[in-house]
Amino acid sequence: MNFTNRLFHLFSLRLFLVIALSLAGLTAKADIQPGREYELLALPQPVETGKKIEVLEIFSYVCPHCFNLEPEINKWAKHLPKDVVFRRLPAIFNASWAPSAKAYFTFEAMGLTEKLHEAFFNAIHLQHMRFDDDDAVFDWAEKHGVNRKKFADTYNSFSVQSEALRSKQLTQAYGVSGVPTLIVDGKFRTSVSAAGGHAGLLSTLDQLIKKARPEHASK
Repeated sequence: MNFTNRLFHLFSLRLFLVIALSLAGLTAKADIQPGREYELLALPQPVETGKKIEVLEIFSYVCPHCFNLEPEINKWAKHLPKDVVFRRLPAIFNASWAPSAKAYFTFEAMGLTEKLHEAFFNAIHLQHMRFDDDDAVFDWAEKHGVNRKKFADTYNSFSVQSEALRSKQLTQAYGVSGVPTLIVDGKFRTSVSAAGGHAGLLSTLDQLIKKARPEHASK
């Protein structure tokens, strides 16, 4: 073997090793593990999506990390398989989070989520508005063309108050200590930090959906 052929052989061997190691790294990254990218809940919770797989985002309008994730999680959710449903649940860790959480439940009850959800996020994080009390929420809704009295009545209704209480209970049941936290099918818990970033989170969610699917196939 002459010098040129030997050099080419060594170069090819090194290139093969680099590619092999890269592929091994990708395979290892794709292979999510409990205790690493996600947690398997000791006490799974019932879902509200029937035979379909539920992906639940526990979030808060006041959370900057939730705001940053919003465009990507929205885009991802629009391309979910037909057997998967994406839902949101606003967390209430303290009294100051309650008005924005109840605002979300009011949007849902009035069929205004598509119109006001993103706008409310933007009001807090781009316009630096504060919603520490109920009247601030009512004022904002009115400025966005919503009947103030109807909005306030819905916001203060037994149904919305019950949703807020249920939110607190579920947040505790899922062992959520920070937001955004994602729960798949009531039994898998993951987050941006656990999955290693936004892209890692979406990949982890895809794989957790696959893990959950066999149980639904028999229903």
